[in-house]
Amino acid sequence: MNQIEEILGDVTRHHSQWRRLVDSADSRVDKSLSVLRPQIIAEHRAFLSSLGWPPKLATSKVEHGEVDSIPNPLLLMQGDKKESYSQSFLLLCGLQQLNTQKEKRKKLHMPKENDNDGLWATDELVKPVASRMEYHFVKWAEQPEFIFELVYKVTRDFADGVDDFLQPLIDRAMLVSCSAKEAWVSAMVQMLSGFLEKKVFPGLIDMFKEKHKKSEAISSWFHLVDQMVTFDKRMQTFVNSDTCLSYEGSSTAFSQGISVMGLFCKKPEWLKTWGKIELKDAYRKSKEDIKNEKAWVVDSERTRVGNESNSRSAKYVLSTREDYKAPLVADSFLNRTWRLIDHGLSLPAILPRIQFIRATATRFLWCIFKILLLEFKKTDLSHYSLSEDSLIQACGPINLARYLESKLREWSDDLVFVEMWAAETSVTVDRKPEVSCQGCFFGEELKSLVELETNWLMEIITVFLHQFDNLCSDHFHNNVVSWEEDVITSSSNLTVSQGVAEALDNLRRHLCVLHVNMNPKDFLDLWRNLAEGLDHYVSRKFFSGDPVLGRKKFDRYEVDAEALLTVLQPYCVRPGAFFPRVREILRLLRMHEEEKARLRGALSRNGNNCLTLFGISNLSAQLVEQFCSCY
Repeated sequence: MNQIEEILGDVTRHHSQWRRLVDSADSRVDKSLSVLRPQIIAEHRAFLSSLGWPPKLATSKVEHGEVDSIPNPLLLMQGDKKESYSQSFLLLCGLQQLNTQKEKRKKLHMPKENDNDGLWATDELVKPVASRMEYHFVKWAEQPEFIFELVYKVTRDFADGVDDFLQPLIDRAMLVSCSAKEAWVSAMVQMLSGFLEKKVFPGLIDMFKEKHKKSEAISSWFHLVDQMVTFDKRMQTFVNSDTCLSYEGSSTAFSQGISVMGLFCKKPEWLKTWGKIELKDAYRKSKEDIKNEKAWVVDSERTRVGNESNSRSAKYVLSTREDYKAPLVADSFLNRTWRLIDHGLSLPAILPRIQFIRATATRFLWCIFKILLLEFKKTDLSHYSLSEDSLIQACGPINLARYLESKLREWSDDLVFVEMWAAETSVTVDRKPEVSCQGCFFGEELKSLVELETNWLMEIITVFLHQFDNLCSDHFHNNVVSWEEDVITSSSNLTVSQGVAEALDNLRRHLCVLHVNMNPKDFLDLWRNLAEGLDHYVSRKFFSGDPVLGRKKFDRYEVDAEALLTVLQPYCVRPGAFFPRVREILRLLRMHEEEKARLRGALSRNGNNCLTLFGISNLSAQLVEQFCSCY
């Protein structure tokens, strides 16, 4: 038979025009094999039965948590029986190898990652064991932990014996990259998967469809899946305890072969149902979490200690929830998200893994974003009545969003997510094409989080600027009437204008509240952008209105502007660097008449190009000319 297959293979490769002749020869070989294969398998099964295979299963001890070993009849064979079994085993392996070569030649069985047919000889060992175990499986239908424990027990007890006895025979059969131990483990796992597929999950699906049994079905589903995940981890640990190669030449193929979770890869409709159950359960529990009165509370003690750090750089090295000053509910959100991801990672195939995580963890993240958005909208951020409590309340969702962002970036850098993102970008996996263009697995979610944080910070900054404008809208003008109220002989006696002082004091108190309650990174972004907004506001105020000459008015503006710069003194070393326009206006006001004359002359000759020579780079030439023409 092997010689015939070699000839047919050679003809197929070199004489494709003789395809009909090859098909005719194949037909005759198939007729012979259809007679030989059942006969060889029947003789092999009869021989196993004569050896006392399968052994008796001590299931009563399993129910009581005991795991005594079971004697292996294969190790008890001696003499002629051992040789007869060896010949039968080799004959069955040869028949399988012939069948594999034939299928590959006919391109009916191309090797892929998920191909995992196992060894026929090992399958014949498992089939009688399965028929004996199925009785106990049915009895334990509502106690799946006993089913998984029995399968693990039998697999473990016979693995070493199977490996010691069958591996030399596999080597004699010249089966490349084939492990007897892995073939045995895989066959046992596939047997269990078959039982779950035929006897367990269909019943759960039917229960799930009935309203009055839905909650019971969900509870049973969760319990069963937890047992499946635990079983897979135990099996993987057991197999990895020994150095062995996959019999298909691929560790990926074998990992799928020993995973009962691979059942969901074969049944996409069950995977979809499981995803719906997990998502609804996570969302329901999260709604209960946010109802807790302490859900949005921040650990004030850790926050206070964190702000007392002497190192400025250390404040921005954040990792924990406390570092980000996120509320307590953040841990709940992340734990539930990771649980969904972890369940998805238990699937052996990468595409179903992506589908499950996208259908559960990703959608759950969007639910969290909605919760954050609703929580922020509850905050009363009005520039007419802005309170410290409102600012503290606004910090909760902002800090939580920043913490979520950091965790999603951390997860996205993991090799597992990098591989999934690479696979997702190469195929369509129930996902919009543009989503995979964000650079990482959670790219779209990170983009939305950043937008939320930015919008919320800008809303707070806008409120601050409106409030600042309301309190000192009549100040910082170069023609303001209030500057005429006091007749002051010396600029050293000037104090900050009342409206400006009130506005700055208000701003300072609000910044202090945010500094204590907002995470350092967002607070840094906030005060820098606020400084930029104030810089634009004050500089535009100065150049608006009709010009009025007067040294005292300049002195008043200088005092008020200097007071403005001190607002950021607690948060940076050089606050003036964040008010470049105000700083340059002060420079213009402090110029001597000779320097002003040189500036006017330079502007008339060179225009914009000369401003940098006078230390001005942020004010436009038009504004500088306006100043020079009026003063």
